[in-house]
Amino acid sequence: MKFFVSCAKGLEYLLVDELLALGCAQATATVAGVNAEGSLADAQRAVLWSRLASRVLWPLADYDCADEHALYAGARALDWTAHLDAAMTLAVDAHVSGSAITHARYAAQRLKDAVVDVLREASGARPDVDVESPDLRLNLVVRKGRAIVSVDLGGGPLHRRGWRRAQGDAPLKENLAAALLLRGGWPALYAEGGGLLDPMCGSGTLLIEGALMAADVAPGLLRHGGRAPSRWRGFDLACWEALVAGASARERAGRTALRPVFAGRDLDPQAIRNARENATAAGLRDAIDFQVGDIADLAVQSVPRGLVVCNPPYDARLAADPALYRSLGSALSRAVPDWRASLLCGDRELAFASGLRAKKSYQLFNGALECTLIVCDPVRPSARAQDGARELSEGARMVANRLRKTLRASKAWRAREGVECFRAYDADIPEYAAAVDVYAEADTGTRWLHVQEYAAPTEIPETVTRKRFGELLAGAAEALEVPRERIAVKTRARGKGGSKYGHFAHRGEFLTVREGAARLRANLFDYLDTGLFLDHRPLRLAIAEEARDKRFLNLFCYTGAATVQAAVGGAAQTTSVDLSATYLEWLADNLRENAIGGIRHRIAQADAMAWLRADRGEYDLVFCDPPTFSNSARAEDFDVQRSHVELLRLAVARLSYGGVLYFSNNFRRFRLDTEAVAAFAEIEDISPATVPPDFARNPRIHRTWRLRARA
Repeated sequence: MKFFVSCAKGLEYLLVDELLALGCAQATATVAGVNAEGSLADAQRAVLWSRLASRVLWPLADYDCADEHALYAGARALDWTAHLDAAMTLAVDAHVSGSAITHARYAAQRLKDAVVDVLREASGARPDVDVESPDLRLNLVVRKGRAIVSVDLGGGPLHRRGWRRAQGDAPLKENLAAALLLRGGWPALYAEGGGLLDPMCGSGTLLIEGALMAADVAPGLLRHGGRAPSRWRGFDLACWEALVAGASARERAGRTALRPVFAGRDLDPQAIRNARENATAAGLRDAIDFQVGDIADLAVQSVPRGLVVCNPPYDARLAADPALYRSLGSALSRAVPDWRASLLCGDRELAFASGLRAKKSYQLFNGALECTLIVCDPVRPSARAQDGARELSEGARMVANRLRKTLRASKAWRAREGVECFRAYDADIPEYAAAVDVYAEADTGTRWLHVQEYAAPTEIPETVTRKRFGELLAGAAEALEVPRERIAVKTRARGKGGSKYGHFAHRGEFLTVREGAARLRANLFDYLDTGLFLDHRPLRLAIAEEARDKRFLNLFCYTGAATVQAAVGGAAQTTSVDLSATYLEWLADNLRENAIGGIRHRIAQADAMAWLRADRGEYDLVFCDPPTFSNSARAEDFDVQRSHVELLRLAVARLSYGGVLYFSNNFRRFRLDTEAVAAFAEIEDISPATVPPDFARNPRIHRTWRLRARA
């Protein structure tokens, strides 16, 4: 059975690993959650044991939902007497997107009405609503014309462990605290005898969560005192009781063996009082040493190895004092130089202000705020590693400052759209002529850079060009906090016929990155392009939105990123055509990365023009992004300017009634023959809507048209 486990954005891949370890047969990450496969027992085990999940949702129905009437009718068709009786209480949580149903509270009301009406007809009585502690909590999602109704098996948010009695301002949720501990490798460090320190502990969340983790206490034991979290009639009570019995035995053994290696400090005496009260409620009164103290006075720790875990203060505007972060970095470098640190900072600039060198960094969301988690191991690097840093030249500082300004300006947009791979710089300073693209690994958030040098005017001496490019690389590495080994450089060397790209590396190194709900493989070093054209991001995401239940055709498919988006978006079938075996193998890897396979997804190695002449299929959605030219020995020569009318005529002939063709190319001097194409298709230039904000400096990076067959 498939079920859904939600979590905060940024925790998806940690949650995948956790659910697989808890016994789920399969787990696939999506935005803010994981699609899991397993039994009801597996789902109930996740309710009890998951440290990262927000909710565990067991689906009851998935049906078409064009409007409020369809929402009610679909829910009304369910036999609700199999799930609850009229003497029970009920609550509905709803999440809606799209234009058909826009108010979540109204959607929840319509689902509740359907449940009540069914039970009233069956028994003459109706259940009451209890939004705080219902016997049955339902979850409703309305998206892309579908409604999914699920049972919330945990009865509410799973981050509520049951021990919190007091809190300060903006306390960290317990499941996010668990993520900081897991990213810092706390379980292994504890097993090796290490300690845990939070020098700005607030109400103690990180230390309490770390101690309960070390004591092998199931997160759900305290939440309901061992009682079943739901009275849903489908809930397997015998299974739950067995799970609780096993967890209770593990808790007794773990608490008995727990070593008191936990220390917390805070400058605010009230925060320390709150932390002690919470620790007492969690049964950890004697396990954690809480002290009032300034970070500047942090003493050298007696334990030689351990984890510093901390969430330094910042507010909703990320208003924080960089000096505080510098003080934190200095104190840790002095007191625990050989420890590991896992620090949740407001953003990359605040993390950078700490002066600590991150071995890994991750993007997490604390509520609606995108934050940066850095993991430093050790806190103070060796003298040799520190010697690797050099003072930036004036030119490099200028580039770094421009990049930081751009990142600040685009931060809200990137967070809102969930963009993790983007263009950060595009010859913003004319003397430093290059494009800098950022690629973030899907599972870790680790940043890589892809830097493409633009050809300099012939009158600029080669020595000047090389110096400027070196300064650009230094400034980019500094501003984006990326070491040189994670920067792919495509330089141009002068040769016969003018400038051209020089040699490429042959590292065979692929990154998995995220775009919307899709995972895509990129290779930054080995090829001219990376396998993912970032400027086409909006069009690919639009295809994902339009593709549900449609037959999708991708011509000149390259590495198939658009095919993956269509498949992830629910396409009934996909067909991808390209002449390159390398690209098609890459496409197959991309499909496997998203657990997509089967005969519904066809791959054809062929010349696209010849394939179209022979094909007799019908397609509802077509994407065609041809190269400017091709002179492969295995196919007829192709020139987009010369060949585009015939190409579009052949492609439009394959459209179903009402079907859409998106045609795009990046040839700067291309001119669409509108008169010839208008004879068989309706044409709409949609280029401005398909160029994303990070390419705004280069609005003609590509042109895009939407075509429909003439009736």
